[in-house]
Amino acid sequence: MQLGLPPAETLQGRLLKAFCVTVVLSVLMLPLLRTVGLRAFSMATEAYSSGTHSAAFVTCPNDTVAKDLARGIVEKKLAACVNIVPKITSVYEWQGKIEEDSEVLLMIKTRTTKISALAEYVRSNHPYEVAEVISLPIDQGNPPYLKWIGDIVPE
Repeated sequence: MQLGLPPAETLQGRLLKAFCVTVVLSVLMLPLLRTVGLRAFSMATEAYSSGTHSAAFVTCPNDTVAKDLARGIVEKKLAACVNIVPKITSVYEWQGKIEEDSEVLLMIKTRTTKISALAEYVRSNHPYEVAEVISLPIDQGNPPYLKWIGDIVPE
């Protein structure tokens, strides 16, 4: 009968097993920890003031008008990005009648200071008598994306 420490082989086996488990877990956790760390660093280092940028919305009668407006908006640096959302249905009142039309929606990301110039550009180049241009301030978002908007669209 032995008292005290377990045999040396058993202790070495346990230490080896613990070491192997630690190495495997570390290797498996590395991508997750790296991703979490990069996101935390990105969020901590990028300062964004709520409302600096806005998302604007414009409806268009068809794809051709939508693409022409979108390209002109980006080329003139009135926005960093314009998403074209096809086949929306709009129901509205116009000249005393309820209307229903198929339209295309532009989602425009820009600086809030550019909304007036954006609205003027749309009014000047849109076929509608009363073009829809509405905007909402961006409160939060992915800091690198918001920085990109600011880099693309001059003040």
